[in-house]
Amino acid sequence: MIEYTLFSAHDPVLLQKWRKAVVGIAGAGGLGSNIAISLVRAGIGKLIIADFDTVSITNLNRQQYFLDQLGQPKVSALKANLERISISTQIDIHQVKIEPASLNPIFGECVIMIEAFDSADQKRMLIEAWTELYPERPIIAASGLAGIGQNDRIKQQKFGNIYICGDFETELEDGISPMAPRVAIVANMQANLCLELLSKGDNL
Repeated sequence: MIEYTLFSAHDPVLLQKWRKAVVGIAGAGGLGSNIAISLVRAGIGKLIIADFDTVSITNLNRQQYFLDQLGQPKVSALKANLERISISTQIDIHQVKIEPASLNPIFGECVIMIEAFDSADQKRMLIEAWTELYPERPIIAASGLAGIGQNDRIKQQKFGNIYICGDFETELEDGISPMAPRVAIVANMQANLCLELLSKGDNL
């Protein structure tokens, strides 16, 4: 009854597709925590989330955590927060640092991978490893989300089954940090694109 009411305004055909989907999120920081919340609110059937880090005070300016969660593993804290929103999504968590060898054991059942790392090297590693393992499965990445303003520069590009959201320009440096509004904008572009791709067919 709660599930029916929670998702009663959703298109029932699309909701059925989302309920069947398994989506991976690599990273549970500013991008990952925002992506996960949006997908749970949409009614995704299962999320697999991996991150090795713990919640720190500096995370709270843009990540979906709270003061009483400081020091907790991000994946555990995020799962608790997601379950406060809805228990309709199955949440599988892994407190590990993602390496190419761990992709299949952790994310093998995912029809879509969402990249939510901070490091450019980690982003590149994930994209290359995922497209080699699963060339037919989409990966949604982010590039360029630091700073404020410049909404008109934030966009989406497609390279085969690789999708990238962001402004493709801004990098972390002194005076240019990831701010909550822009981080959330890009994260929700990634989540929105995930729902769109899932809505287009049953073959994902």
